Parts: sequence; C-alpha cells; structure tokens
Amino acid sequence: MTYDCILVERDGPFTTITMNLPARRNALSLTHLRELLDAFRAVGDSDAWGVILAGNGPVFSAGHDFADLAGADLAAMRELLRTCTDLMETMQAIPQVVVARVHALATAAGCQLVATCDLAVAATSAAFALPGGKGGWFCTTPLVAVGRAVPRKLALELAFTGDPIDAATAAAWGLVNRVVPDAELEAATLELLTRATRGSAASKGLGKQAFYTQIDLDQPKAYDHAIEVMAAASQTPDAREGIAAFLDKRPPCFRNAVT
Repeated sequence: MTYDCILVERDGPFTTITMNLPARRNALSLTHLRELLDAFRAVGDSDAWGVILAGNGPVFSAGHDFADLAGADLAAMRELLRTCTDLMETMQAIPQVVVARVHALATAAGCQLVATCDLAVAATSAAFALPGGKGGWFCTTPLVAVGRAVPRKLALELAFTGDPIDAATAAAWGLVNRVVPDAELEAATLELLTRATRGSAASKGLGKQAFYTQIDLDQPKAYDHAIEVMAAASQTPDAREGIAAFLDKRPPCFRNAVT
C-alpha cells in the first residue's frame, strides 16, 4: 500500500513505521490513524520480529489534528476515537515487540502512542504531556494508556495539570524504559529491540498477547489465563526444543529465531 502520512521500511528482521507529517507535527488525523492501523496490521501478518515506531520532524506527535476535528459531529468524533483505539489495540495484539523511538515532544494521543508501545526509548530532548487538562477537551482516551503505564496519581497529575514532563521524569515514572543522548537514540532503540527479540519469536508472541490479556484481570483470573497459555505453549515445537537444548547443554535451534 502507498501511504501519504507514514513511511514503512523493512531492514532485516525489523520494520520501522515512521510518522512523516513534520509540517503538521505528525498530528493524528483520521487518514493518518488509518494508515498507521493498516501498517501495523500488515507487520503483524509478516515475518518481522520487531517494530520501531518513530516520527520525523520537530515533534514525535502532537496528538489528534484539531484542524481535522473542527466542526466534526458526534458520529465523526466517535469514528475518529474508535479508529485510534483500534490502532492502540492492534499495536498490543500483534505478536511482534513494538518499541517507540521518541526524539521530541509526544503530546495527547502522541503520548498515548508511547504508553501503548511495549517498550520506549526517549532522547534527552523528548517531553511528554496530556494537555487537555489546560483546555476544554480532557485527554480521556490517552489517559487509558498512560494510566496503565504509570502509577495512578502520576497519570492524573499529567492529565489534570496538562504540564509536560521531561524525558528523565518520564523514565522515573515508567512511561519510557530509558533515556539516552539525542545522538544515541537510534542505536539505543535498535539495541533494546534486538535484545527484546532474542529467542523464539513464536513463544514471545504468545507471551506478549497473554500479558495484555491478564494484566488487568484480578490475580486468580490472571493466573487461570496464564496457566492455560503456558501449558498449551509447552507443547509447541519451540518450547520442546528449548527444554531439550537446555538438557543437552547446547544452543537451541528455533524455527524463527533471533540470534
């Protein structure tokens, strides 16, 4: 598919999806969201091992495009927010590890993207905000993702105040995994994704999907789900090979493995 808002590049085992509307601060119009959704679905169906989500220009993403929203009726707003939610859910449903590479400001639904990714690496110059608290349209849907990535009171501080936090604070709060100098961002993101995709891709995909299913269940239900997934996974060829390799004291040979 040819895209107008994003770039999709495959390099070896990894695919990079780059928001490419620098003049619009990578704002998330309905068209932009649909393209991101299509790209993530395509990667999910591919043999890629991991995905990097990036942005071109001075801002990682400014969130929803207010020029696209002005005058929109209730049905149109529901369609926009439903499409955005479909994107977020797809990012967590695909088996590949998804890492955000955040070089600059991520605000509102742009911050939601970062919170939704499995992992995130931020440049020192990055910042994060849920600015709806300063205006008339509260960041309710972004707060779903942010509130699951950081402690509740910190999420509400972001949402109520609307004030941005710097990259170091975002790391301390758990919104991103680590902060690196700007010049090291690409290398550090690739290094983390490489480590996060070692081993059996099939096993990791099952594990990722099980994590997002169980994380919001109460503990007994979470264990019930995890038991069934882990028991079923034990019968897969990669699990059997991993056990046999451990007992034989040799490197495992998985069908689709990152070395």
